[in-house]
Order: sequence, then C-alpha cells, then structure tokens
Amino acid sequence: MIRKALSILVILVLVCAVAIGGAWGKKLKIGMVFDVGGKGDQSFNDSAYRGLQWASKYDISHVEIEPGADADRETGVRMLATQGFDLVFGVGFLFTDAIKAAADDFPNTKFAIIDGYIPDKPNVSSMLFTEHEGSFLVGVIAGLKAKADGKNTVGFIGGMDMPLIHKFEAGYKAGVNHAFAGCKVLSDYAGTTPSAFADPVKGKELALAQIDRGAYVIYHASGLTGAGVYEAGKERQRFVIGVDSNQNHLGHVKETGKNYGLTSMLKQVDVAVYLTVKSLTEGKFNAGVRVFGLGDTVQVENQTYHGVYYAMDEYNKDLISADMIQKVTEAEKKILSGAIKVPEK
Repeated sequence: MIRKALSILVILVLVCAVAIGGAWGKKLKIGMVFDVGGKGDQSFNDSAYRGLQWASKYDISHVEIEPGADADRETGVRMLATQGFDLVFGVGFLFTDAIKAAADDFPNTKFAIIDGYIPDKPNVSSMLFTEHEGSFLVGVIAGLKAKADGKNTVGFIGGMDMPLIHKFEAGYKAGVNHAFAGCKVLSDYAGTTPSAFADPVKGKELALAQIDRGAYVIYHASGLTGAGVYEAGKERQRFVIGVDSNQNHLGHVKETGKNYGLTSMLKQVDVAVYLTVKSLTEGKFNAGVRVFGLGDTVQVENQTYHGVYYAMDEYNKDLISADMIQKVTEAEKKILSGAIKVPEK
C-alpha cells in the first residue's frame, strides 16, 4: 500500500514536471526527499522544508517527496535526478547509499545529504552538526531546573538506537552532570530500526515509564516519536525538551495556559538547506563536508541562527530564570573556548 502510494506520488510529480517545465525556464529546480516521519513532524523534516521555503525568495522551483518504504529513498532521488533537477536533497543519514549511487550515475546533478558522510564526491555536499554541543546546553537547563525544583532525576528518549542519536544522549548527560552532579539520567530508545523515529505511541509509553521512575524533565531526540513524549509530559505535568526545531509550543496546555515545553535543542537543518541553495543560485556549490556547530552563526531573514543552540520564546520564558540563562551562557563560552570538551559518546 505504501509503495503504491509512493508510485502514484512519483507519477504526479513527473506529470507536474512535464506540465510546468516550460514555466520553470531558467529557474533552478530543487528537489527534496524527506526522511522517516515526513513533512509535518514538527522536527527534523520540517526544519529541512523550512530552509527550502526561506530559499524560495531566490529564482528557484521545488518539489518534495515523502518516501514510504526504505527502498523508495533511492527511487525518489533517482527520479528527481532523471528529471534534470539541479540539486537534490536527501533529508537524513538513511540516504547515504542512495545518494552515493545516484551521484555516480548523474554526475551533472548536485546532491546534498543531511547527517550523511559522503566526503569524496565532487557533486555531493554532506551537512553535519555538532548535536552533542547543543544537547549539552539543554542538559544544563534540565539539570538546573530539576535542582531548582528539588528533583534529582531527568530522562532521555532517543529514536533509533544508533551512533548519531548517542551523540545527543552523551552531550545531554554531560550537560546535566555539569549543572547538577547528583542528578540521575534515565535513558531509553524507541527501537533499532528507522521506524523508531515515527512511533508516538512508543514515545508516550517510554516517557510515562520514566516519569513513574522520577523523571522531572525528559529530553527527546526521536523525531515524530517525540509527539508522544509531549503528551505524557502534559498529562503528568512534567517538562519536555524538544529537538531539531523549536518545539516549545508542543508543551502548551491550551485549557490551563500552562507550559511544559522547557526548551528545545535547535539543530538548524533549515539554515544548512538555505545556505546550500543560496550558494547554488550564486553559481557555487560546496562539495565535501560542512559541519554546523555552536560557533557558526548566520543571518537569515534578519534573524541570527547558530548551527546548534537552544530555544527561548513566549512559551518557556517564565520557566527558565535569568540565573539559569547566565549559567547556560557561561557553559556555552567554555565550550567555544575549549575549556569544556563535550563528549560524543
């Protein structure tokens, strides 16, 4: 059923490409194939799509595809390359094999992969992030919040049990320990396959179990699975830290006005996508590997973004004190100076 749905989508895209090809003219054609969870996850995929929207101010047209089964990733990537798209994004490490193969078969097409490491192809740009640094900062916030409220346990819930998500966990634990040495950190993963990033039911189950064990704040790095973590947090009045995009609003309880979205670890996939498209419109393409970290700042639409950071807005401004912000800022400076070495595993 999933594969049939994708096939229909591919046909529709092909028809649209043929129908409006003349209208595109000299516009750059940008394609994007989403990761597990798809557009609407309010996290990783939505961040990538937001970057594409920012870049729409340039002379581009774009098409997005949401793959169903694992094999469909390469189908989507190759379909866009066959149609003559100038740049094709694969949103997530799961596209590594697909883009490696397609890059060889379509040398005139530019490819970009988020969280994938393809360092040696002249038509591939690999965009990586220092997730452990951003996770350290939200770990500091979690530890300080627990300590301030007389609690001694926080939690971490990852999506797929794999090295990339271990970076989030390692940085978070180090940040919690930096702020509150006596704080216990519970840790669970939703699964060992990509579907672990798209299982809100499992996310809620794991979060409730951690809350039963005393978790006062839970940081999730689990994509759409995190929606269930927020449900548990609001039901049991415990704080949740979001990931990738600013998810603070997901902790808002409309009926009472209370907020349980403590903060979010911002992984600016949107900035990486935007800058890649911007460079292409300027006749440049940065093949190889680019790492976006805490010290990388860019201006997009009159706003400053870091490669990784934490979110503050109207939903959590009353949850995090000025003293807490000061301590997080001190930790940030120490990371940037090298005084604090944040572990990756």
